[in-house]
Amino acid sequence: MSSTQSPAVTGPILVLGATGKTGWRIADSLKAKGHEVRLGSRSATPSFDWNNETGWDDCLAGVEAAYVSYSPDLAMPGATDSIQAFVNRARRHDLKRLVLLSGRGEEEAQACEAIVQDSGIDWTVVRASWFNQNFSEGAFVDMVQAGKITLPAVDTPEPFVDVDDIAEVAVAALTEAGHSGEVYEVTGPQMLTLADIADALSSATGRSIEYVPIPHEAFIAGLSDSGAPREVVWMLDYLFATVLDGRNAYLTDGVQRALGRPPKDFADYARETAATDVWKEVA
Repeated sequence: MSSTQSPAVTGPILVLGATGKTGWRIADSLKAKGHEVRLGSRSATPSFDWNNETGWDDCLAGVEAAYVSYSPDLAMPGATDSIQAFVNRARRHDLKRLVLLSGRGEEEAQACEAIVQDSGIDWTVVRASWFNQNFSEGAFVDMVQAGKITLPAVDTPEPFVDVDDIAEVAVAALTEAGHSGEVYEVTGPQMLTLADIADALSSATGRSIEYVPIPHEAFIAGLSDSGAPREVVWMLDYLFATVLDGRNAYLTDGVQRALGRPPKDFADYARETAATDVWKEVA
């Protein structure tokens, strides 16, 4: 179905990863717009677990559209099998629209995109760069609080994107006509190295935050020793070793095309987040 033929969605919407960075924002925005939302997470009722298909039918029953966020990342081994299984069930439940959160420069993620694109269901792909919120809601927030962003020695710039922008694009794709068949590759408005990130965070917080590059192997070993979940260690190993090799070192217009406005600047995100005290220095 072409985007000109695709009607607006008015029925219930399933949001997978409903407790994640994008998911809770999308769910809240949909509710604020008056949409009925079914939360897809292990803690919800009915429960959704990518590793256990038992509850999938209950989650899909009666919904019209779904936001598909795979945890921890579409690059993980087995992700294509899970996405194919989900698409098969979505077809059986006559879903009208799927919106997939994907990653830039990940061959495995693009394989998952192809599964959704070949599903026979109206689809939109939101292909995102690294999130600003990794520094405030994710793996790196403790580093910012400590004043030292201790990450692998990488000088490749990345166009970090704000999760609020991703959520707004996804909500538009889930509910409005005109987004079917689109791949929205979303980035922020500028290229930033990790050293640039540290400078922006220093300016926003009013204290010194330093980027401390360390060998990749030492970073991964430290993650493992800290007790981080095995899949998180694998994902960060993959991302730093592969995706930050320069393949994604360019800006895109996905936010502008989807929403008709430019994406949020990292400096604005940093100022707004600093005001919440989430980066308050830990004694």
